[in-house]
Amino acid sequence: MSRTAPQFDLFDDDATGFRQAPRPRPRKGGPSTSRQRDESWDAEAAANRLEDTGDYRVLRRLAPRPIVARGDSPFAHLAVLVDTETTGLQHAKDEVIEIGAVAFTYHSDGRIGDVVGVYSGLRQPSAPIPPEITRLTGITDEMVAGQAIDIATLDALIEPADLVIAHNAGFDRPFCEKLSPAFVPKAWACSVSEIRWADRGFEGSKLGYLIGQSGLFHEGHRATDDCYALLEVLARATDDGTTPFAELAQSSARARVRIFAENSPFDMKDHLKARGYRWSDGSDGRPKAWWIEIDEELYDDEVAYLRQDIYRWDEAEPLSIRLTAQDRFRA
Repeated sequence: MSRTAPQFDLFDDDATGFRQAPRPRPRKGGPSTSRQRDESWDAEAAANRLEDTGDYRVLRRLAPRPIVARGDSPFAHLAVLVDTETTGLQHAKDEVIEIGAVAFTYHSDGRIGDVVGVYSGLRQPSAPIPPEITRLTGITDEMVAGQAIDIATLDALIEPADLVIAHNAGFDRPFCEKLSPAFVPKAWACSVSEIRWADRGFEGSKLGYLIGQSGLFHEGHRATDDCYALLEVLARATDDGTTPFAELAQSSARARVRIFAENSPFDMKDHLKARGYRWSDGSDGRPKAWWIEIDEELYDDEVAYLRQDIYRWDEAEPLSIRLTAQDRFRA
């Protein structure tokens, strides 16, 4: 599961405090008629009746889409959703213990087609899995003992892909590239940062919020389950009639520019922070400076802002790096 920092898992009963509701007591006064009720029971009709009152919202269990042959899908483009479970947050020292991937076709207009391939694999790390990772993912040392990811099978899924998608690509991409070079040249998209979820009426970008507000639930802690869940969220049109995937595809295709405000005056730090700049301490190889990443068409305005309001020098040329989907979200 992609993550930027230790956090509670919305699908973890212990973390959220949710508990299973107690079972109702059997009714008194006569034999059970459950079999008769089951034969005439229409669960979907009942759910619809509840929702029609306006007082209830019903979640449907997510059913994974069937896998079809690539040649039977009418859409030409191929994307792969990936999710990793790892021993920690730092790709330089931590290891992948599970990877899940779901490949699907899509049209250039953003319509999602068919699932055409799935891979799920466990991997034994070089050291015992930390207890907090087992609590979060459910993956134990016993489950991964002797397990290895089939890189050839995984590569066969990744190599033909036009786009690789992760829910927090900044976390997953470095781990995936460490796992297999097939990920390195690919265009990547991030379904956390490249979709305006708040504008689509969602209360957060964590997968638990997204799938719940999409009217679904799944019992997912595991990588492939979360890929299937994200696929359904991306495929469902929101109130404006567009799908989150269409927005993601368009956003990932745009070039962006990362600007580093090196040597900016110290007393300007609050102004930069308020404008959306983030601090880099230089430990990851980037310049030690405040920086921002913007759409390419906003570059001239941003440089003008830095020259006028921050540096107060018309000739200032802040370090700028142009990024495409092939470059973004790398370590």
